Amino acid sequence: MMDHIVYQLDKVLFSPDLFEKQFVCNLNACKGACCVEGDGGAPLSAEECTILEQILPIVKPTLSLEGQEALDKFGSWVEEDGDLATPLIGEKGACAYTLFDEQGIAVCGIEKQWEAGNIEFRKPLSCHLYPLRVAKLASGLESLNYHNWNICSPACANGVELGVPVYVFLKEALIRAYGEVWYDALCQVVTEESGRSTTD
Repeated sequence: MMDHIVYQLDKVLFSPDLFEKQFVCNLNACKGACCVEGDGGAPLSAEECTILEQILPIVKPTLSLEGQEALDKFGSWVEEDGDLATPLIGEKGACAYTLFDEQGIAVCGIEKQWEAGNIEFRKPLSCHLYPLRVAKLASGLESLNYHNWNICSPACANGVELGVPVYVFLKEALIRAYGEVWYDALCQVVTEESGRSTTD
């Protein structure tokens, strides 16, 4: 939950973090740690679980032996305390779909197959939207929350240096999640708030 919900577009609530925080991934610095660190896999929707089952025969052979073993053991997705997620390698290891490139940077094995044109599913939306997390609310609304994680400090510094706010960095992901009309409305909110702040 957000501490202060300030804006609402359709059924989505968000704070000024979307346009006040700056963020651009710096994989050379973090080495893709978000695919490796943490207590659980990437959050999934029920629809994404079905998609992962369908694309498993294509993706699984391209993964590491450890990743393949995790998928053999747990399946293409897991459920813990009612939450759906990607399986991990070990109790608190990397996501089972993680690969490492020549520089030791963690990359998504699902996204690699998407880039190669072998599948239409890019990667879990929760990964695509990071550093934003979606929380479903009892009212039927959902909130977009900025997740402040210390492993992403290089991305924060990079965003500040480049002057790129979160909503710009996540343009593709936000359009994927909510559509172009919603994103255009978000940009209008940002424009209005920018104009208001300059006249205050």
